[in-house]
Amino acid sequence: MTVTLADVAARAQVSPATVSRVLNGNYPVAAATRERVLRAVDDLDYVLNGPASSLAAATSDLVGILVNDIADPFFGIMAGAVQSEIGGPGGRAGGERMAVVCNTGGSPERELTYLTLLQRQRAAAVVLTGGALEDPDHAAAVSAKLARLADAGTRIVLCGRPPLADTDAATATLTFDNRNGGRRLTEHLLTLGHRRIGYVAGPMERTTTRHRLEGHREALAASAADHGDQDELTVHGPYTRRSGYEATLELLRRAPDLTAIVAANDTVALGAAAALRDRGLRIPQDISVAGFDDLPFSIDAVPALTTVRLPLHEAGARAGRLATGAEEPPPGGVATIGAELMVRGSTAPPCR
Repeated sequence: MTVTLADVAARAQVSPATVSRVLNGNYPVAAATRERVLRAVDDLDYVLNGPASSLAAATSDLVGILVNDIADPFFGIMAGAVQSEIGGPGGRAGGERMAVVCNTGGSPERELTYLTLLQRQRAAAVVLTGGALEDPDHAAAVSAKLARLADAGTRIVLCGRPPLADTDAATATLTFDNRNGGRRLTEHLLTLGHRRIGYVAGPMERTTTRHRLEGHREALAASAADHGDQDELTVHGPYTRRSGYEATLELLRRAPDLTAIVAANDTVALGAAAALRDRGLRIPQDISVAGFDDLPFSIDAVPALTTVRLPLHEAGARAGRLATGAEEPPPGGVATIGAELMVRGSTAPPCR
């Protein structure tokens, strides 16, 4: 049975005109009303207008790229690389493909909304970048939306994100070896002689945060030395410079005898370094600092930042080829992309 616009209006308890305004985006609608309409559209699996309904299994030349924060180089590099692979001819009738970058701001609601919008546009492909939210309800909702997209012919590629747990909707998954990277980074500091190592972690609810922190703690657990209370030596926060600055001051308050700080990513490491300088501490003479990702600015920091390199551009380019069908999916649909330790001047043996 075909779902009509009137059905959506009844479900959302609004007028058909309001549903039309929300779907066409040409008239302001209250946020709560808009969300109610979109939820009704999703619940009823409504496809906009009759022609679109008859073409529900067809796809357009649109490729959606979901990122948490386009201003963060981690996401910007991957999104740019994806776009570089999909921008040329090869769409329907040999035409150009169009990439649309969807900036969720880390909001789970926005992530679901963008997936609904891309479904209505019959996107040819959707690329989801970065770590996933560790919430069972949200994970189930994302899986359901991706399954609907896949059923309609959309290619689904996860880039820098763990495999989906309960659906095989994804065409391919490119996952970063964050756990092993975190372990190798801390092993490097332990080899230098560090025993009191503070950790500035990312948001608790993100898979990337958990995997990197697990690698760090695995390295500590494998060492024979006593490394103290790891909860006391760990502070969580956003992946921002400000978070790194404030978390480092908190770590120094808790443990003034720290000899090294590991940051959740390079941006956080810059904030940590700034806090240490403001406290009159030298890097690495008084305290070592390490990051993660090997973002372009890390080598230009003073001193250059010891970090873990993730091949962000290469991963994004591969995701773009998978999204367009220019490359075959890896065996089993999942490929783990390795992390490389980059030792630079910001780490040295402790002198105190």
